[in-house]
Amino acid sequence: MSNAKRESEAVLIVDDQPDNLALLHCALHGDGYTVRVATSGALALDSARCVPPDLILLDALMPGLDGFETCRRLKEDFVTREIPVVFMTGLTNTEDILRGFRTGGADYVTKPVQPAEVLARIEVHLRNRRRMAETQQAADAAGDAIVSVDAGSRLVWATPLAQRWLAPVLEPDGYLPAPVRRWLQPSSPPESSVTLTANGRRLIFSQLRSDDPATTLLLVRRHEPVPEPEALMRSLQLTAREGEVLYWVAIGKTNPEIAQILNSSRRTINKHMEHIFMKLGVETRTAATTLALSKGRLAMPAIAYGVSASTL
Repeated sequence: MSNAKRESEAVLIVDDQPDNLALLHCALHGDGYTVRVATSGALALDSARCVPPDLILLDALMPGLDGFETCRRLKEDFVTREIPVVFMTGLTNTEDILRGFRTGGADYVTKPVQPAEVLARIEVHLRNRRRMAETQQAADAAGDAIVSVDAGSRLVWATPLAQRWLAPVLEPDGYLPAPVRRWLQPSSPPESSVTLTANGRRLIFSQLRSDDPATTLLLVRRHEPVPEPEALMRSLQLTAREGEVLYWVAIGKTNPEIAQILNSSRRTINKHMEHIFMKLGVETRTAATTLALSKGRLAMPAIAYGVSASTL
């Protein structure tokens, strides 16, 4: 990458040793990066929160707030969570290296640092970050609601639309609601999607392919409130049972599922569907659902959290 392009990428160096700061500043600046420095963990947190850098080079051992605790706090903050952190450490035993990764570090280099190695590690992580940014920008431009979560089902990033939809249901520290967390756990057979009902609207989560094994991409779709069966019956001139059947169709249930829910036979439900189609002047379930949502505007009761539609 040309130096001109790298000038738009900022690296924050965190070290309490002036000699290390000078060596790294010279190497990174000479390679075209915008370089910022902090001499303590507390100053690093303030700097990263104020103007997030693209990458942080973090000394593991510093007086006061050490690098491990600094990294942990960075990863707890939604503003700084996705910034890659590369540890600089003289500690080479396995437990210390693992500790760095457990607190959220992306990589590490050993001291005394070798500028060429540091530059190579930085380039790898910034290339991955650029790819992630391109994915986010494409999703934003398409107007999709997409979120990325880590292995613990905590939000890493989200498109603006997804942020608006999820704001009322996110748990403290950015964790997805419990029903979605359970759905993301390995199961057999896995459900293809999970549905939350909150404030009368349904949020449907499904997984997308992710190139990063440490994160999971989720597509979020929102369905408008489904009117209650009585409202459908009145607004669309249906019988009471037809209103119930149409309600479950709009929820996304199949005829066999509706038969089980209403303690009826599949044949009876099929007959009801024929009558509903005829009365509404439609030929498909999608068209019937659209009419149900547009003409039967009576909001569902607000529910803090719903469950997967397949378990209703």
